[in-house]
Amino acid sequence: MGIGHFTVWDYVVFGAMLLISAAIGVYYAFAGGGQQTSKDFLMGGRSMSALPVALSLTASFMSAVTVLGTPAEIYRYGAIFCMFSITYALVVIISAEIFLPVFYRLAITSTYEYLELRFNKYLRLCGTILFIIQTILYTGIVIYAPALALNQVTGFDLWGAVVATGVVCTFYCTLGGLKAVVWTDVFQVGIMVAGFSSVIIRAVVVQGGINHILNDSYHGGRLNFWDFNPSPLQRHTFWTIIIGGTFTWTGIYGVNQAQVQRYIACKTRFQAKLSLYLNLVGLWAILVCAMFCGLAMYSIYHDCDPWTAKRVSALDQLMPYLVLDILRDFPGIPGLFVASAYSGTLSTVSSSINALAAVTVEDLIKPYFSSLSERKLSWISKGMSLFYGAVCIAMAALASLLGGLLQAALSIFGMVGGPLLGLFSLGILSPVANPIGAFVGLIGGFTVSLWVGIGAQIYPPLPERTMPLNLTTAGCDIGNWTATGETATLTPLVHTQAAERPILADYWYSLSYLYFSTLGTLVTIVLGIIVSLLTGGMKQNIDRKFLITKEDFLSNFSFFKPKKMLHFLRKHGFRAQSLSDSDPALSVS
Repeated sequence: MGIGHFTVWDYVVFGAMLLISAAIGVYYAFAGGGQQTSKDFLMGGRSMSALPVALSLTASFMSAVTVLGTPAEIYRYGAIFCMFSITYALVVIISAEIFLPVFYRLAITSTYEYLELRFNKYLRLCGTILFIIQTILYTGIVIYAPALALNQVTGFDLWGAVVATGVVCTFYCTLGGLKAVVWTDVFQVGIMVAGFSSVIIRAVVVQGGINHILNDSYHGGRLNFWDFNPSPLQRHTFWTIIIGGTFTWTGIYGVNQAQVQRYIACKTRFQAKLSLYLNLVGLWAILVCAMFCGLAMYSIYHDCDPWTAKRVSALDQLMPYLVLDILRDFPGIPGLFVASAYSGTLSTVSSSINALAAVTVEDLIKPYFSSLSERKLSWISKGMSLFYGAVCIAMAALASLLGGLLQAALSIFGMVGGPLLGLFSLGILSPVANPIGAFVGLIGGFTVSLWVGIGAQIYPPLPERTMPLNLTTAGCDIGNWTATGETATLTPLVHTQAAERPILADYWYSLSYLYFSTLGTLVTIVLGIIVSLLTGGMKQNIDRKFLITKEDFLSNFSFFKPKKMLHFLRKHGFRAQSLSDSDPALSVS
């Protein structure tokens, strides 16, 4: 195939990443007396600080789905995907200023505890079960993704790699709990950035400078940042990414246990908010790296597409193919890239396993076995981590049936995460929402999400609505490539196939996958409020601590008051005596 292959040094680099990750788990199994209570194991003793939590959030958010899927997405469809940078900012602001204050104030371990406090135990159970189903399905995808990369670049047995991923994750997560998850994430996000950087630097050298890459991308239509087409049927436009993407990712950052569990484990609310805003910088950095990898891939293969030429069997193998093509003369660097894909998976899967253990213990065991000691709950938490590790490995087999990794992952989060986001939004934002309205809203939102999501799988959108930008094999060396020079196109559906499609298939089922979450959220909220009003929602007396209040918003700016700022500066070693002397109003007692 004219590309390189794994060498001993690649295996060494890859193996070192796995060993260090496992060693961190072993360390936190014994550090500070070990995981004595379930709070230590699941919440890190609520003593975490902002920076490691921020890096952990970034690492688990940017899984192998990002490392492999996003560059391939930009290679085929262009840089409009980078509009997610605006989406990420909106998501972080909403999560930090609306959801975090309520969750942190209640000092809960499982976010679904909130549903019982605000509504009733049955809605808590519904939320827990939906989260477990959603997380197991998603985790199966992110275990399968790096195994696919390994299979492509090394010839490793695909399912052997799947099992190896799950075993390493389960090992350090079961031993070290949340602290091990966070600190391995800190290490792994560094590996991810290093892997991306190695590809970008080498591609710039191979192509003779970044200007050449940008020039090829411009003429190939890949610098298509702005597409204001209002049609909800187009896969990615400015509006689908900003609106649909915000709903999808707020369902992850705002209310998803795997993310919320870490930032409410911070020692103060200020540290928790700071972790989210620092994490935003990390999200932008990883997105920029993925964008440049995708543009570099297009510059290198713009006249000889490996996918059209059948040199890769899946689109998610394009990045591993590129790595072995341009880095074949640098032993150890291909191993670094595969380690970066693996790091994304380890961070995401370990976070998911820890979150699954947390909701199982807090929502399904503690309420019914209140006599259990903290020591026993700690052991049960470890047992749950082990159990869910095995379940996620088994569910990875499903990922091989779901097609493109990136879209499949976001579709799952949209179909399940949207109604859950709507349920939490009802509780936090609407004082009239009652248990009956919330339940009917959840069922309605979930039904609509499943209807459109499953329909989209059965009746894929028409080709012209998902058509990638122009790709060709016209520049391929026919002596080494089996494909002839031709432009990559998708064959339109023939007339008989089109006639069999119901009218809903070309409109309702052809909605952008990013709108699945939007639909689920809005239906849940609207239906929930209407039913609540019809069933006595106005007569409730809701404790204000379960709602976002005006005081929560005002407290966001209290840090910038003179006394608060001076107190913060002095606490961190800055002298401000002259300032306080010159104005008594600024003195700090």
